[in-house]
Amino acid sequence: MTWSSDAQSRNGTILVVDDEPDILVALEDLFENDYRVLSTTSPLKALDILENEPDIAIIISDQRMPEMQGDEFLAQARHHSNAEAILLTGYADLKAVIGAVNKGRIMAYAPKPWEPAALSSMVAAAYQRRMLARELDTERALLRGLMESTSDQISFKDLEGRFVRLNASKARSLNLTSDACLGRKERELVAPEQAKLIDETERQTIAAGKPSERIEERSSPDSATQWFLINQIPILNQDGAVTNLATIERDITERKLMEMRLRQADKMQALGTLAGGVAHDFNNLLMAVLGSLDLAKRRAPDDPRLTRLLQNATYAAERGASLTQRLLSFSRQRDLRLQAVDVNQVITDMNDLLMRSLGGFIRIERQLAEHLWAAMVDPDQLELAILNLCINARDAMTENGVLTLSTRNRTVGEGEVTDLPEGDYVVVSVADTGEGMPPEILSRVLEPFFTTKEVGKGTGLGLSMVYGLAQQSGGTVVINSTVGVGTTVELYMSKSATDRSDSAHEEASLVDSTVKARILLVDDDAEVRAVTAAYLNDMGHRVVEAADGPSALDILRADSGLDLLIADFAMPGMTGLDLANKARKQQPDLGILLVTGYADPERMPDNYPVLQKPFSRVELGVKVMEAARPRGPAEISSS
Repeated sequence: MTWSSDAQSRNGTILVVDDEPDILVALEDLFENDYRVLSTTSPLKALDILENEPDIAIIISDQRMPEMQGDEFLAQARHHSNAEAILLTGYADLKAVIGAVNKGRIMAYAPKPWEPAALSSMVAAAYQRRMLARELDTERALLRGLMESTSDQISFKDLEGRFVRLNASKARSLNLTSDACLGRKERELVAPEQAKLIDETERQTIAAGKPSERIEERSSPDSATQWFLINQIPILNQDGAVTNLATIERDITERKLMEMRLRQADKMQALGTLAGGVAHDFNNLLMAVLGSLDLAKRRAPDDPRLTRLLQNATYAAERGASLTQRLLSFSRQRDLRLQAVDVNQVITDMNDLLMRSLGGFIRIERQLAEHLWAAMVDPDQLELAILNLCINARDAMTENGVLTLSTRNRTVGEGEVTDLPEGDYVVVSVADTGEGMPPEILSRVLEPFFTTKEVGKGTGLGLSMVYGLAQQSGGTVVINSTVGVGTTVELYMSKSATDRSDSAHEEASLVDSTVKARILLVDDDAEVRAVTAAYLNDMGHRVVEAADGPSALDILRADSGLDLLIADFAMPGMTGLDLANKARKQQPDLGILLVTGYADPERMPDNYPVLQKPFSRVELGVKVMEAARPRGPAEISSS
């Protein structure tokens, strides 16, 4: 066995097999300038060479050899190599040539003695054929890898619409294998409506000779809506005529749903902005109404009928205040105000709201625990969270379903509830008798924008909002669901360190015993300003009023004995925050309290206390004490 010395030849490798050494030398001399030549007198050794040399491009073999005939050797060589083969024979053995063609897949044969130029031309043609075959194999492998590695549905059809090639993803969509689809028309494998659409769009694309794109809406086997982006690309020959049609179908359902959810979120944001604006004006009206009613009750004669009328009016106004707080919660334009809350009372007060919101097709049962601990939570956000959970429960049930709303105290040990530290918690539970959720849905229900409801009937924000509230309230949300039985959602909230009723009583007593201060009250709404001033006067404070920021600054320049500035946040010309900052520059020790019916929490400063409208006399007194406290009682009283 010999190798040519020119290993750096510009072309590929040739294996020459002949039992006569002289012929091997002659062939090596003929080809060594253009090819790397491997040679052997043994067909058996040649098979070993083929097993260890995968890059051999051409095999030149003699026919008559003592160990093995050439046609038999070439047939066995096919187990190791796809190299092009040329048979050399000194006899007119037609049977051997036919055998070599069929078994050894030779591309040509040459008689001995050969014509050097003719044999060289034959080898060059064989080499070019081998290189083309190798390139084609590479392209096929790349195309096959691309088609089978993507989830897109890819297919190639002839001009009659018959599949000539398709990937497994496309075949699965037709409930067939790829081989079973070849030669068949897709329109024969789908519903008549889709078949008509396929036929029409394919004819249009072929006629136009240009790629086309469309979005198609389909129904999945479980009747869910899916969207596909379909690209059809005509395949042109050298003359520009269409020979085949390639189709790529991409499932864009997630993208389409996200677009819809984003549009819905934009609507929610716009509606929230509108709600916030309405709440601002409404809170100013309610401040004047509630404040006036409170002052009237304190000044009214002891007349039971008059007292009852005033209480009814106050109750109606407080319901209006609760509504505006829901609007602000909906518009996300207020921070959580964590406080000790009687959860049972919140649920009891929601009775009318739940009946109106849930309708009369389900039964609502309440199981409220006695001696329930106070929870540390924002009461308005809690009300909104319970409403969301109840609406979700209603939507999961058919008529005559049962919704159970319950509360309980629970002491949680370490590791008993995921992501929840040990401690005491108040638990609100909403249970339904609906369809329940499978594990794959249950694992995603707390994700923002995830919803199983139909398009336009859910934003996917309800449960994520409840989860956010629970986390900010030191708790969590636990969901248990069984398909065919129903779902239970539990909202955990931290137990308050103090009881709400005790806290309210302490606040009221502190207000009555607070130090007296000289206060500059600034509000552009005359009715709100009058009610606030009356509250402050009743507490024993001395009040100076101003209708806008510039007037307040003039008063501050003329009077250095003021203890506290109370300013409305939203005023035309100069906001309460602008006024507070300028006032602090004039009088660094001045106490500041901002009052607002609506404000973006991100714009509210951390260094000034804020009081939300409408507020009660007690709430105002507590905030006045808080705002004035940094100066010290002795300083304020000496003024």
